[in-house]
Amino acid sequence: MSRSSSQRASQVLQGQKRRRRQWLTFLRMVRYGINNFSRNAWLTIAATAVMTITLLIFFATMAAQNVLRDSVDEISNKVDMSIYLKSGTTETDAKTAISQLQQVDNVKSVRFISSDQARADYAEESKGDATALEALNEANNKFSAVLRVSLTDINKTDPLDDFVNNNVALKKIVNPDKKASFSGDRREAIKQIAEWTVLAQRIGLIASGIFIAISSLIIFNTIRMAIFSRKEEIQMMKLIGANKSFIRGPFIVEAVVYGFIAAILATAIGYGMLVLVNNKLGGSGIVLQPTIDLVIGYIGFVLLGMICLGGLIGIISSLFATRRYLKI
Repeated sequence: MSRSSSQRASQVLQGQKRRRRQWLTFLRMVRYGINNFSRNAWLTIAATAVMTITLLIFFATMAAQNVLRDSVDEISNKVDMSIYLKSGTTETDAKTAISQLQQVDNVKSVRFISSDQARADYAEESKGDATALEALNEANNKFSAVLRVSLTDINKTDPLDDFVNNNVALKKIVNPDKKASFSGDRREAIKQIAEWTVLAQRIGLIASGIFIAISSLIIFNTIRMAIFSRKEEIQMMKLIGANKSFIRGPFIVEAVVYGFIAAILATAIGYGMLVLVNNKLGGSGIVLQPTIDLVIGYIGFVLLGMICLGGLIGIISSLFATRRYLKI
């Protein structure tokens, strides 16, 4: 029993020593990797700069998609479909149609505008336009009442078109001379922004892929040159019995440091660009503030994600370089 206890104690002690050696080995690899990072300043700067550009493009792609989506939502809230009713139709007359319209798929809200209100709105919009005011006086009481319909997705109009064409309650009060329509300029703007969103996403992903490849290639060559310049040192380490992971480790650490520094720089530059662009384009209909708030609110997660991406690029590049050029 005592011998068994002694053996267990010996195994525990050996396990502790082994873990301690592994930990010390890891710390040495990290230290050597950080030292290697500063050995060749120009290669280090080049690799870090390209990695920073790569991560910055990725950051800009994600931010641009979010900005365009918010801009589309903002404009969508201002776009509605107008269903023109007979002149003099009251809200009571349209109550049944309004109630049924509110149940239609994709309809967010319905607002009734009486003929008098439509006339007053036109008069307000036409201030200073003598021709429009003269036409208004001649039109007398012929303005149509209007149902203003806001949609959740303005590109999904089939359910609403079907309602306009087939609903019995609406047919009794709808103006047969004026077809229901979207606000043309706003709808075109929405379509263009939606197209830009898809285009920006594709361009951003392509650009990110290209720069990730370039960044990986530069880091690959940086690690390769470092291996060649330390060939004698590596041979010496082999002769004294250093294992593969200990020789390879510092190069991987070096590449991870590239990604770590580049991630911090890219996140800071990307945020600064968002703030700068917001100050200049804030009043042009491009909605940037929600994206800025999102980055600030989740800055820890954003930075962590960028660091992970930069580290992953560095690790993959260094592994390929060490596998190909480090004959161990």
